[in-house]
Amino acid sequence: MSWHQTIVVGNLGNDPELRYLQSGDAVCNFSVAANSRRRNPQTDQWEDFATWYRVSVWGNQAESCNTYLAKGRRVLVTGNVAARAYINNNGEAAASLELRAREVRFLSGRDEGGDQGGWSGGGQQSQRRDDRASNYPTSPASVDDIPF
Repeated sequence: MSWHQTIVVGNLGNDPELRYLQSGDAVCNFSVAANSRRRNPQTDQWEDFATWYRVSVWGNQAESCNTYLAKGRRVLVTGNVAARAYINNNGEAAASLELRAREVRFLSGRDEGGDQGGWSGGGQQSQRRDDRASNYPTSPASVDDIPF
């Protein structure tokens, strides 16, 4: 038996998209950017870069992600990653990392991240998020709180 697990901490690059399969199963998709720094050996300067992951979340967790997450929010995602090759819009070969989540932890407080974070503004979905906001932790977790 073999096992692999990937842990990604980063910020959502887009609002979650929830859909239901014909079987009735919920699936939520969003992208996460994990930012890193590295020294450029040619310029000896530090540079920031992002590794993007496409995330899929299933079941009740998918509905929670759709309710509470928004573009810019910080998350910790645990799951299995797979590389996928595809042809982009320019007809060029490209690849993406897809992460099927086992667990998603919300690290941003409701007033952090995103333009409005999905917590204010008009619309039925924003109102639904406001109604459930009282159940969402108000203080964000620190990266130092992660036990690894």
